[in-house]
Amino acid sequence: MSNTRILHTMLRVGDLDRSITFYTDVMGMKLLRKSDNSEYKYTLAFLGYAEESESTVIELTYNWGTSEYEMGNAYGHIAIGVDDLVKTCEHAKSVGGIVTREPGPVKGGTTNIAFIKDPDGYMIELIENKFAGQGLGNN
Repeated sequence: MSNTRILHTMLRVGDLDRSITFYTDVMGMKLLRKSDNSEYKYTLAFLGYAEESESTVIELTYNWGTSEYEMGNAYGHIAIGVDDLVKTCEHAKSVGGIVTREPGPVKGGTTNIAFIKDPDGYMIELIENKFAGQGLGNN
C-alpha cells in the first residue's frame, strides 16, 4: 500500500471554460490537461497545483449540453491548504471569487478557515497550512 494515494476529485460542471477560469484565476491552479470524448459527448479537464504524478488534482467533467446539476445534500466541500488565509481571500475577491465565510476560527475550535464558492456552487474550504491536519485545533 506504500504507493496508494488519492489521485483526483471529480466535479461535474455546467460551463467548462467558466470553471477552468475560476480554478486557474481565483484558486491559482494550473490546467494540466484537457480532453474531449466525442463518442460519449463529454470533456475532461484536470487542474492542480502540481503535476498529477506529484499531487492530488481536480477533474472537471463537462457533459455536453448539460448546464447545471442538482447539488444534493451529501457533498460537503474540498479543502485546500493556503499559507495566508486573509491574502488568499482578498485575492479571490479581487478577481471575482465569492467568499462565503470570511477568515476566522472554525466554530468550536481555533483552526482558521474560510470558504469560497465555485461557479457551480461547490464549496471550497481554505485552511491555513499551519493548521492543516489539526481538526478543530483544540489539542
